[in-house]
Amino acid sequence: MKTEFEPRVRRSQRDYSLPFKLAVVGEVGRGELSYKQAQQRYGIQGRSTVLTWCRRYASHFVTFQQAGPTSSGTAPAVDPTPEQRIKQLETELREQKKRHSKQLKDSTDLNLLLRTMLQVVEEDHGIPLPKKSFRRVSRLASDKTLGVQRSCQLYGVSRQSLYQRRQRQARQAERGEQVLDQVRLVRTKLPRLGTRKLLHKITPLLRVQGVACGRDALFTLLRQRQLLVSRKRSYTKTTDSNHRFHKHPNLVKDAPKPTAPNQLWVSDITYLPTRQGTVYLSLVTDACSRRIVGHHVHSSLHTTGCLAALDQAVRAAGPATIGLIHHSDRGSQYASDAYQAALEKAKMRCSMTDGYDCYQNALAERVNGILKDEFLFVLPDDLAQARLLVDQAVHLYNEERPHLALNYLTPNQVHLQGKSPAGKSEQGPCLIPVNI
Repeated sequence: MKTEFEPRVRRSQRDYSLPFKLAVVGEVGRGELSYKQAQQRYGIQGRSTVLTWCRRYASHFVTFQQAGPTSSGTAPAVDPTPEQRIKQLETELREQKKRHSKQLKDSTDLNLLLRTMLQVVEEDHGIPLPKKSFRRVSRLASDKTLGVQRSCQLYGVSRQSLYQRRQRQARQAERGEQVLDQVRLVRTKLPRLGTRKLLHKITPLLRVQGVACGRDALFTLLRQRQLLVSRKRSYTKTTDSNHRFHKHPNLVKDAPKPTAPNQLWVSDITYLPTRQGTVYLSLVTDACSRRIVGHHVHSSLHTTGCLAALDQAVRAAGPATIGLIHHSDRGSQYASDAYQAALEKAKMRCSMTDGYDCYQNALAERVNGILKDEFLFVLPDDLAQARLLVDQAVHLYNEERPHLALNYLTPNQVHLQGKSPAGKSEQGPCLIPVNI
């Protein structure tokens, strides 16, 4: 809820990331939300903004046409549209209310008798009554057949307590709307950010408005509005360790955790499906700050894509690469002569996993999962659009997304500080983070 002292913040198309636009279009295209419902849920400004997105990105989602008549000459059954289903449910609800009103009239005397019996049991035998049902009293009071006084008499509830409860519920609803406003603001850039990290980002904004919201309350609010993020799990093998190249030893297995950036880099390759086939994303990540220092999207599993990501990271770090440890799996791309020559030119030491255990390169695998689960969850058209999505995802990951392992700081903040955040230096091996 915005107060009269808060100026309205106007947003343009650049304020909405491409993954967020495609996610909204997907929900509208699948019939989960209408245009107005999507606009209200995510706080999108403009009357026709969602409709424009649907027209522009309609090719990302399949639209099923209604089938023609069957061989028997009868038309197949067609599922109702969301608007038709809503009208049908509204009709059923009105009929249900009519039946409930009739049953309520018949049960009034029975409720009074039951209330009298419970009062006798409580006063004569000292047996306490069960907890008073304020929800049912409030529902009966709003019914046209019974007033507030009659409903309170049926359940032994005072009118004052009923009105006080209604006021508390109204205040809670108002605070909930203020929280949802901030949630929508954050999710315009980070549409699949987890609830705990979401709470960390909106807490300073809510504190300015004088609103308090805890972790469990935020979970409950998002669950009621169906705004919780569901996890998606998948596994695809992209590593080929059966090659002729030399497999370097693992230099970080028993080493202490890095205390500053540019001491240890981890690299990995992950796949990205597109409408024209599968492309591959090569990443180079700093193990201390969790910052993605190099990335490149390429159309094949050749070494050139990994070299492009490494070259981007080396050019950004400069002389800081001297003595740095580069850790990866035993894939042929990282063990190739060209990649080893690039590491030697940058004066970096090569480290590889000593087996097929993916947990020996867990940090790189975790970064892959974050990008694909929270940012790259829509299907791009081709390689060019995949590169655009990845560029935006890496920027938001480095600049906006807080990490639990970094004391809720962003990777860029830790990288600029030049040291590991306080309180995390004793937390286990650097390559097997518990939470990110």
